[in-house]
Amino acid sequence: MINKYLPQIKNGNSKQFFLMAGPCAIEGEDIALRIAEKIVNITDSLNIPFVFKGSYRKANRSRIDSFTGIGDEKALKILEKVGREFGVPTVTDIHESHEAAMAAAYVDILQIPAFLCRQTELLAAAAETGRVVNIKKGQFLSAESMAFAVDKVKDAGNEKVILTDRGNSFGYQDLIVDFRGIPMMRSFQVPTVMDCTHSLQQPNQTSGVTGGKPALIETIAKAAIAVGADGLFIETHPDPANAKSDGANMLHLDLLEGLMQKLTRIREAII
Repeated sequence: MINKYLPQIKNGNSKQFFLMAGPCAIEGEDIALRIAEKIVNITDSLNIPFVFKGSYRKANRSRIDSFTGIGDEKALKILEKVGREFGVPTVTDIHESHEAAMAAAYVDILQIPAFLCRQTELLAAAAETGRVVNIKKGQFLSAESMAFAVDKVKDAGNEKVILTDRGNSFGYQDLIVDFRGIPMMRSFQVPTVMDCTHSLQQPNQTSGVTGGKPALIETIAKAAIAVGADGLFIETHPDPANAKSDGANMLHLDLLEGLMQKLTRIREAII
């Protein structure tokens, strides 16, 4: 099913970008279905291919008492239900090699977190499931260096790779986006995505809770589409202030439709 949604960039630009969106973490079935339904209605009306995202478990937290999940199997079954009920692909991140096969039984795309994008064994394990592998570019790496991550997946026998930029470390507590990375990573002949929410994180805050600049999500998204990104990654929630994970840099769900309308017009202008 996923091949229907991902543009074949070796044949030129797709007429439309695709959207990977959903909550940061799976908090429960009702809210996951509610978010998915709202996004499906928006993307269907604008003819935007949609992939529902949600972490079944959060492994990289600033504090040990931070929310990590509702239980692996429970969360993965919710992701499976979203995919089945709405007929859309789903994506979740994995953190260790042994998780690849488990998660692949429920979702269409396995995501490699940015901090783990050089972990050869993890990349190979994801590749060997046969699922699409979405690799987040490390904040500490250049776009050029992601060619090696792509090679690791392909050398493991899987050609289905996506690369996602999520900004570069800028000092100790901020990130900055270098949009030169989008065309560079597209030159590897894989779909390239801009993570419009994590790229606006402000990590390592003294409170132990990551901050963010959600007011700039639209700016990042517009620029990404303008430079040719194949897709956008956006975490969204109906109540970001009370989201259990990464609420500080999420887009309010009510703002998603207006943003997608603007981005669709930009896409039409550059094709």
